Amino acid sequence: MPVRPIIRFPDPLLRTACAPVVVFDDGLRGLAIDLLDTMRAAPGVGITAAHIGVLQRVTVIELSREDGVHTYINPEIIWFSEETMRHMEGSVSMPGFTDEVVRPRAIRFRYQDMTGEAHEAEAEDFLAICIQHEVDQLDGLFWLQRLSKFKRDRLVKKWEKAKT
Repeated sequence: MPVRPIIRFPDPLLRTACAPVVVFDDGLRGLAIDLLDTMRAAPGVGITAAHIGVLQRVTVIELSREDGVHTYINPEIIWFSEETMRHMEGSVSMPGFTDEVVRPRAIRFRYQDMTGEAHEAEAEDFLAICIQHEVDQLDGLFWLQRLSKFKRDRLVKKWEKAKT
């Protein structure tokens, strides 16, 4: 499947909430494969359909080839731990730029698989961070919005300077 172009920050699509997937068909399977190929080429460990301009609630995460590919359709976080952790985050839509974000260490979430079957799962540590990051994106919340205004402004200024 083709590697699709990734939209870049500050494209307004990155601040747009994605619609739930309601049709589970070959088109959805093709989108998931394209997302995986695009994410690997970027490279990254997670990507949403929004990153390629498709406003549907689809995300693909692959922390390592050993862990395998996780495809989540219509993910929704239903519980967050009180314990938090710090982790460096970035985006395939803003390559080469990262900063430390604080998020809950563990989550419980619902999602559907590629056939539409509903599941509930728990995640902790790096996988929990990645799922939260991608669900934020599906909700139209770009990761920079999790930073303080000072850090966000500094990073945006560096991004704009690097593009010129």
